[in-house]
This record gives sequence, structure tokens and C-alpha cells, in this order.
Amino acid sequence: MAIPKVIGIETELGIMMHGTDDWNPVSASSLVINAYAQLFADTHEVGQAAVSWDFESEAPGADARAVGEYGFAYPPEVETQMVNTVLTNGARYYVDHAHPEISTPECATALSALLYDRAGELIAADSMAAADRRLAPGQRVVLYKDNSDRKGNAYGCHENYLLDRLTPFPDIVAAATTHFVTRQIYTGSGKVGTELPGVSSADIPYQITQRAEHFEEEVGLETTLKRPIVNTRDEPHADASKYRRLHVIVGDATMSQVATFLKVGATSVVFAMLEDGVLRDLPRISDPVRALIQVSHDLSLRQPLRLSTGKTASALDLQIDLYERALRWSDEFGLDSIGGADAGQPVLAKWGEILAGLAHDPMTLADQLDWVAKRRIVQGFQARHDCAGDDPRLRLLDLQYHDLRPGKSLAARAGLQTLVDDAEARRACTEPPIDTRAYFRGRCLAKYPRAVVSANWDSMVFDIGDDSLRRVPMLEPTRGTAAHVGTMLDESSTASELLGKLGA
Repeated sequence: MAIPKVIGIETELGIMMHGTDDWNPVSASSLVINAYAQLFADTHEVGQAAVSWDFESEAPGADARAVGEYGFAYPPEVETQMVNTVLTNGARYYVDHAHPEISTPECATALSALLYDRAGELIAADSMAAADRRLAPGQRVVLYKDNSDRKGNAYGCHENYLLDRLTPFPDIVAAATTHFVTRQIYTGSGKVGTELPGVSSADIPYQITQRAEHFEEEVGLETTLKRPIVNTRDEPHADASKYRRLHVIVGDATMSQVATFLKVGATSVVFAMLEDGVLRDLPRISDPVRALIQVSHDLSLRQPLRLSTGKTASALDLQIDLYERALRWSDEFGLDSIGGADAGQPVLAKWGEILAGLAHDPMTLADQLDWVAKRRIVQGFQARHDCAGDDPRLRLLDLQYHDLRPGKSLAARAGLQTLVDDAEARRACTEPPIDTRAYFRGRCLAKYPRAVVSANWDSMVFDIGDDSLRRVPMLEPTRGTAAHVGTMLDESSTASELLGKLGA
């Protein structure tokens, strides 16, 4: 049986500084995160701006193919010197290379992942406002939830899914590749022009995704060079004898709540189906890297992709096949692995609705999918100003769509449907989910801020005045929930009391 699909989203944000030419993206990213941490400390009177990240279990070089680093690209380096904070909602907020990055806490359902992704957007907006108060008059920092600087450089929005360690990795690759190549038709955030060498915006005036053109391998360990469709980093942040964390780097950062919900929801279903053994005969694409770009460029959604059998099928055909398998799977196995019927049925319903809309006319989904909403904005601008597809003003529109300032974002004015309300998302900025180990992490940070030395995904380190620090392991992502430890936390006035009860 499939194990629970605990989910997380990591979003690297684009950053710009207005009002000066003399700025550094690493310093600007640090400013943004430190300003937010201090804002939180001042607002909640905790006397501590941030709890640092514990790098004890970081191992980005571990390869799921169990062959070591030889013959493969070098793994990414762990940047322990960068700003790295842990928030009371269980999230991580840090500088990654030259970007602010926010990771949601561990979430047990697609809707929860969406809620904490939206909370991340609100945190980013608060961070900009706090940073601006520290800048010279006329200067301001702007964050963008996108994936490209339009100059050939890409940055990621990564997803994470808890998988059964016993699932053979080649089976994961087979199912994931077909799904990742084809799900772009509803997960793409849209892009004006192209960044392929030798290809102009006159050739590709608009495409479905921002990320597809930046991938060069089907399978690999890297995340910044020679990017693979399926990433092999074997860093479970949990009991490695039982679990695998699939680190997904091939998706776009989505402004649409429907697209984000379906991105993690449908993918969770696919991996649950894989573990339940119903995807063994799933069609495989013969050249996935080429097909990834082909799907992004195909606004008709009808171009045939060559399969390993010699037959062809479109991305839409392959997604419909996956969806129909999902309906049969849910009837046979149930939906407990994706949070139960209340969490899973909305995912299946939205998946079917979106695929039906794409089959009928993608433009009817302009209120639900980013690439369609942005295309409508671009087409409207072209009609009003009688400009060609390679007009530079269209790239500015593209960027403005992803602006996280509440009054500046075109996405916020595109009429996109919402699935979570901002009052709930505002609470999620400080409160953790109750149904994963993030609850224990977040509650401890909120209740005992001076006793927590550092934290990471699978442990926390406390200083309770003893001769040595105390590490509390958290190797089970579905434990440490409100049901497990809520009463214990409520009844422990100090971290010392809590650790005593845990030890007992």
C-alpha cells in the first residue's frame, strides 16, 4: 500500500533593487530575510530575531542511484554561511545562492501545501515592506515569484514528496518522467519569448512554461547545471531505511492557486499509484528532454510525442490516461495515502475539470491557469498597442505578472480563482500545520524561543541549561502532530519540562 504523501514546496524568489545600481543580490536577499525575522521578533515580543538552521543532516551529494559521485555532475554545495532561519509555522526562510528562498513546512495534503505556499507569498510581501524601511530614501527591494531572469538564468520552485524506500528507483523515473513532461499543460506559468540559443522571440513568441528550456538531462544529481527532469538527490530528511524524499526541480513557480493545488495534488496521486503498482504499463516518452521543450512550445496541446513503443500521443492524451487510471485506482485503493477522501476527491475533481477545459479550449481556463491568464493579458496588450510578439514591453508584462507586491502584481488582477482565503493564509504565516511533524517544530519555536538553539527538518537542538545540548530526533514526518504532542506541549511551561516528558 502507498504511504502518506507528505508534501513540501521550496520557492526561490527573483530579487531586484530599485533606486540604485550599486547592489548585490546576496546582500539584498540577506537584508530581506533578516528584516522579516526582526519584524517577527518585534511583533511577537520573543526577543530573538531567528532560530538558525541545523546543517547536521544535510547531504546534497547523496545519490539515489547508489553509485556515488563518480561519472556524474558535482552535487550542489551547502552554503552554511548564508542567512538561514526557521519560522514558527515550521517553514525555512533562507538565502540560497543569490535568492531568498522559502520552504513550506511539511504538509499532509495538497490543500495544506497550497495554504502554506500562499503564506509564503504574504511573508515575502511583509519582508519587502520591512526591508524597505531599512533602505535609503528612494530605494526599494522587489521580489518576484518566477523562474527566469530573461537573460538565460533560471532559478527553481522545487517540490518534495515522501516515497516508500522499497519502491525501485527506475520505476520512479519511468512514472515521474511521463508525468513531469506532460503536466506542464496545467502547471506552466507562461513565458514571453524564448531563451534557447539561436532561437528568437519571433520564432517562439509565447510558451507554456518558464523552466522547460533549462533542462538538459533525463536523470541526474545536479540542480543548477545540466538540470535533470528527475533529480536523484537522496536526502530523505527522515528515516532513511523507510523513506525516500523525491526532490522535484522541474516545475514552475505558480501564482494561480488552482495550478499550485493541482501541481502537488496530481503528482501526489501519481506517486501513490506508482507505489500501489498500477503504473507498470504507463507509456514512456522516447526523448523526454526534447519532449519537455516541445510541450512547452505547443500552445495547441496537440503535437504528438514519440513513445518508446514507436507510437505517438500528445501531452493532453497522456495526462488524460493518467487521470483515468487515477479514477480506477481511487475506486480500488481509496485515498488514504493522499489525506483521505475529503482531501483527495477535490484533487481528482479539479484534475478532470482542467483536462476537460484544456481539451475543449485552453482559453476558457484563463481564470484558473497561469499560462492561459498571462497569455490573455499579453494578447490584450498586443491588441491595444498593435505590437508584435517580440516587443520588449511584453517581457515587462511577463515579469510584472509575478511581482509579489500586493498593489503591483498582474496575477493579482487577472481574476484567478482562489482556493484558500487570505485570513487563513495570514494565520499560516505563524501557525504550523497540525498533522505533520512541523507542528512540533513550530510550537516549540513559538513557545520556547530562547531554549531552541537550532532546528532542521528531522531534529531540533535545545539548550535547557545542562552541560550539553539536547537533540530531539524527528525522523517520522507524520508524527509530532497535534494529536501526538499537542497536550504535552500545552502542559509544559518550559522546554525542560517538555524534554522530561518526551524522555519519559
